[in-house]
Amino acid sequence: MISRFLYEKSEVYQECLIIPFVFSCVDGQNIYSYSLLLEQGYTSQLHQAENPAKLYSNQLTNIIAIAKQHLDSQTILEGSNYFRQRYTYNHNLIIIHQEAGKCFYDHYAPDKLINIAAPKIFNSTSDCINWIKLGLQSNQAN
Repeated sequence: MISRFLYEKSEVYQECLIIPFVFSCVDGQNIYSYSLLLEQGYTSQLHQAENPAKLYSNQLTNIIAIAKQHLDSQTILEGSNYFRQRYTYNHNLIIIHQEAGKCFYDHYAPDKLINIAAPKIFNSTSDCINWIKLGLQSNQAN
């Protein structure tokens, strides 16, 4: 069971977002794994895949390197900076997109790699981020 994804330690590689998490703890030492988000989304079998390399590490930098090496062996399309505007807020991952003057977002909870964003379009990045923060803060108050 994933306690939470370490979105703040995620890295973009090719068109993928590599998201590490603590897989287990052995003798007080964290063992890391990773999951992937792909710009292609559900058209790729690697989208939301958990550790397709089936290798683990006790260091975050090593698990990222393992993921990159595995991705190098795959056919991945070149990305378009889809993950460039990403933020971590209260352990949630927020990815902001802008197209044709409009702004929208993807939202991933700390413990599930499923997009839970509301279908809403914004005029600016700041409007989008403020709306998300208000929603997360109101959920914490309940």
